Amino acid sequence: METDEKWMRLALEEAFLARESEEVPVGAVIVRGEELLAQAHNSPITLNDPSAHAEILAIRRAAALLGNYRLAGTTLYVTLEPCLMCAGAILHARIGRVVFGAADPKGGAVVSLYRLFDDRRLNHAVEVTEGAHREACVEILSGFFRAKRLISPP
Repeated sequence: METDEKWMRLALEEAFLARESEEVPVGAVIVRGEELLAQAHNSPITLNDPSAHAEILAIRRAAALLGNYRLAGTTLYVTLEPCLMCAGAILHARIGRVVFGAADPKGGAVVSLYRLFDDRRLNHAVEVTEGAHREACVEILSGFFRAKRLISPP
């Protein structure tokens, strides 16, 4: 979808900001219709907060903007498949749709390691679209970790 492309480009811009701060380059954007509610990038090192993932920060900002933690009718765009913590927050926030770029075989809780949104025992369903801007999302992550390996001592 053209709209997905537009918002994923913005999420990628956020990922580049994370990389510039030496954070794992993940960016997230939350929209409702064509309205941008929040954007964020990974900041756990900068904020000394292990929960400061891009998705969590974007959810906090969107909830503050709307004055409600329930974000029904919104879409979250994120460059990397959400982890368990972020997937749980997405469910609690009642986000209706998640679009992500790169799968995360080591920690993904949507389609890779776990499939949390497929659990029908939960009281909320999330529509998932995977693979938006996949190549760019994979490249920024792999480039970041490749550079880290090159500069780390043996």
